[in-house]
Amino acid sequence: MKKIINNPNDVVSECLKGIELAHPELKYTPELEVISRRNPSPGKVGIVSGGGSGHEPAHAGYVGKGMLDAAVAGNMFSSPSPDRIIAGIQEASGGAGVLLVIKNYSGDIMNFEMAAEMAEMEDIQVKHVIVRDDVAVPDSTYSTGRRGIAGTVFVHKIAGAKAESGGTLDQVQAVAQKTCDNLRSMAMAMSPCTLPAVGKPGFSLGDDEIEIGMGIHGEPGVARTTIKPAKEIAQILLDKILDDYDFGGSEVALMVNGLGGTPLMELYILNNEVGQLLAAKGIKVYKTLVGNYMTAIEMTGCSLTLLKLDDELKALLDAPCDTPALKI
Repeated sequence: MKKIINNPNDVVSECLKGIELAHPELKYTPELEVISRRNPSPGKVGIVSGGGSGHEPAHAGYVGKGMLDAAVAGNMFSSPSPDRIIAGIQEASGGAGVLLVIKNYSGDIMNFEMAAEMAEMEDIQVKHVIVRDDVAVPDSTYSTGRRGIAGTVFVHKIAGAKAESGGTLDQVQAVAQKTCDNLRSMAMAMSPCTLPAVGKPGFSLGDDEIEIGMGIHGEPGVARTTIKPAKEIAQILLDKILDDYDFGGSEVALMVNGLGGTPLMELYILNNEVGQLLAAKGIKVYKTLVGNYMTAIEMTGCSLTLLKLDDELKALLDAPCDTPALKI
């Protein structure tokens, strides 16, 4: 195992300390592993998300104006505990309530809901949405129902913009839910990743193998096959997404997401193929994001996300944001 770390048990806290040093507008809460806005806006709905570490820049990279007010980090690929989550809620609370954006993993849902109950006892009104954008499998090792993957970033962006504009908690939850409902993603992996505390890959793939539909924690996908040209990978992932939801004739936001170890050159090649396929189907791409937005440590591979847009979602997607990982 070759990694730029010290003690494997300290990677989460040392990463978050490094984020705070690089971005002094953000604040790190030691031991509770929370990154929050140093100067939150009073009277604004707070937006909180989080999950296991190892998916950077998710989730701390999306804390800032126009997106999250706090992000809560669990240990590597593990849900944050309720005491960490309630600390994030407290940091984000400005008196107008807090929306939790939760990915559909059993541990995340249980712990975020427990923290929400604790917050209600402190008279902090809390609502939530659950992101289930992965069309690959109906259930997985970590989830009952579809997994939440990179499409979560669009939920952060749109809910954050609505909150920044002065939306109420009910309004922010409603637009976040609309985003979840119009969101679909699909991923593939070309190599495994290694948890620092384990020291060896969590699964194996042959030199010429890829796994279609693999999850961001290494959960099994739908098929293993030999490596294929970018054109065929784009077709496979996109077909699964379009078979699941009718994007026909609509405008969409497209995310071509890397899983941590894939060069940008390859992501842009994939984006070129996806763009041509969508154009041939009469689907107009309104905005494109290409890069590492939700990773799996150093896994090589990618995911595609489509979000069907209307005028409201377009305006919120275009609204300014200023975070370490996304600026508009």
